[in-house]
Amino acid sequence: MGSHQQEPWLLENGKPRVLTKETRHGRSAHRMSSTSLRKKSSRTLVSKVPCATLRNLLSNLQEVILGTKLSILIPAIPAAIVAECFGFGRPWIFILSLLGLTPLAERVSFITEQVAFYTGPTVGGLLNATCGNVTELIIAIFALSSNKIAVVKYSLLGSILSNLLLVLGTSLLCGGIANVGVEQKYDRRQADVNSLMLLLGLLCYLLPMLFKYSGASAALTVDPSLHLSRASSIVMLIAYVVYIVFQLWTHRELFEEEDDGKDGEDGSEEQAVIGLWSGIAWLVGMTVFIAVLSEYVVDTIEDASDSWGLSVSFLSIILLPIVGNAAEHAGAIIFAFKNKLDISLGVALGSATQIAMFVVPLCVIVAWIMGINMDMNFNLLETGSLALAIIVTGFTLQDGTSHYMKGLVLLLCYIVIGACFFVQRTPFNNQADVTNITLKPATNAVLSA
Repeated sequence: MGSHQQEPWLLENGKPRVLTKETRHGRSAHRMSSTSLRKKSSRTLVSKVPCATLRNLLSNLQEVILGTKLSILIPAIPAAIVAECFGFGRPWIFILSLLGLTPLAERVSFITEQVAFYTGPTVGGLLNATCGNVTELIIAIFALSSNKIAVVKYSLLGSILSNLLLVLGTSLLCGGIANVGVEQKYDRRQADVNSLMLLLGLLCYLLPMLFKYSGASAALTVDPSLHLSRASSIVMLIAYVVYIVFQLWTHRELFEEEDDGKDGEDGSEEQAVIGLWSGIAWLVGMTVFIAVLSEYVVDTIEDASDSWGLSVSFLSIILLPIVGNAAEHAGAIIFAFKNKLDISLGVALGSATQIAMFVVPLCVIVAWIMGINMDMNFNLLETGSLALAIIVTGFTLQDGTSHYMKGLVLLLCYIVIGACFFVQRTPFNNQADVTNITLKPATNAVLSA
């Protein structure tokens, strides 16, 4: 923190507010992973500013804007806004918006952790459980408002696949190579819980698709499948609430990550660097910018698809998750290099579980409220890819040990799935007609006869 006088809003009983053993409870793998991309900045110049209000403002700007190794991407945020205002090329707006979302996602994680210093571990854990994938949720809501239901499904499916295969695979591969002479172990219990949740989510995704295929006529199964999807979404949200109770209260020891009490790069205990109300204000501001860039992404994704000759499914399933979650993914890989696989697994599996059991059903409920008929049928190819990803991941993690071969297999599975969607060409002429996008059953032959 430096030798300068502490600001009053950073003090607790006259001493700097630090992350004690008690407040360390509930510190998830997501929040620990994001710390690997942060950097400390000197406050020597800021501390010399005579005006306290200006000093606090500059200190906040320094910690929030320059306190990450991804600060080099922050200029992409105003660049995307300027490109939109002056009518630059739509593909440029798309890629600038994606790049701008990368540091914003990492900064939201940082700010929620700062707020947790003051609210306690339980509220901090709830913030992480609901805001951990705020970027995907906001993109999905804007896509729903534009009636681009296929983009919503593809982007959320891509996030799950990315976490299970790309992030986890790269982490195990890099960790295995870096620690080739060391037996790598991790706690299976957290992985088992997340695997069970993912299998429950897979069941809820499979049934609407099978329901449509089992009907004699696709037209007769549309409404029942929609009702089934909405009922399943309610069940999934209830299961996720119980999962949060399980994670934060009854069995929180399974999800707490040990870091030897040393969080800073110099081995010192981590201290709060911004105040409570400043953190809340920054959180609101970051959410606004994420919303703006998410709207740009949704509006320009089809233009980028046409310009680059890539399908919308490939951009949504592969490119969006990789760029949007780059900070979190990089943190998981860094901890794998340090042979801290519990943190890497917590990031990959926790994020996949959050999207599958919270974000997807929430989008179905939001679409229901908006009067949009979004079901949970992800189509045969997409659902099959998800099922195989969950099964392969479950087999990979069954024995509690890891080596680079496991990571390589997961990564190769992701490459094959990515190649599949790269060559796929799905028509997006009518976004409102979800059946034409997501359903191509054999019964179409009967209807056309």
